[in-house]
This record gives sequence, structure tokens and C-alpha cells, in this order.
Amino acid sequence: MFSGGYATIYVSDMDASVRFYTETLGMKLDYRFGNHWALVHAGKGLSIGIHPASEDRPAGRKGSIHLGLELNGSIDDAVRELESRGVRFSGPVIRDKAGNFVSFCDLDGNVIYLAEMNLSHVSQGEGEYTHA
Repeated sequence: MFSGGYATIYVSDMDASVRFYTETLGMKLDYRFGNHWALVHAGKGLSIGIHPASEDRPAGRKGSIHLGLELNGSIDDAVRELESRGVRFSGPVIRDKAGNFVSFCDLDGNVIYLAEMNLSHVSQGEGEYTHA
């Protein structure tokens, strides 16, 4: 029935937002239709639609979207790399049994968090993990 999907983020400036997601965060631009739509690929199973904001879909409403980006490697390495590209994090890395997490905002204030998952607690009876 479904062939995929994406999270849509409404932004105030398409050019700046496409640069942020591709150049600053290093995601791959799949395609762009002028200032109407862009799709970036964030990695395993996540694409992000970038769409201009409108009166009924304003950009940057606090809490309206949180986008999680699962990491392949160390969260500390990712934080250092992104800080060198100008990303400012909203606090320190939070470390708990599920993994390590840290948040920052895009240019419109949409919350994005990095996740370095630790799934070893699942084998101890806390939840379920399956690969699709």
C-alpha cells in the first residue's frame, strides 16, 4: 500500500533552508521544484520535505515538529562536526539507557534531535526491536 514517506517542514526561506539541510547538516538533495518543494534524504528510512510556509501552515511553531536523526556513529563526533559548521545545540548531550540525545533548531526554530541509540536494554525485556 505505501511506498515510503517523509516528514514535511514548513520554512520561511526555501534557499536558506535547503542550504541548511544539505550543506550544514550534510543531507542529500533528492529533488527540488523551485521555491515550491524540496526533498532531502537524511539516511535510512527518512526523507524530509521542505515546503514554504503559509498563513495556515506557519514556519517554526515551537513544539509543532521534532525531527529525530539517528546516528551511525558517535554523538560526540557528530556534535563536534555540526558545531564546526555553525550549529548551536540547546544543551548538553543527555545520556541514558536508551542512548544519547542532543537537540538543536533549524533556521525557523523547528526542533531537531540527534540520537545515538543503545538497543542493548531491549534484550533485557524492555520493549521490542525488529529490523524491517
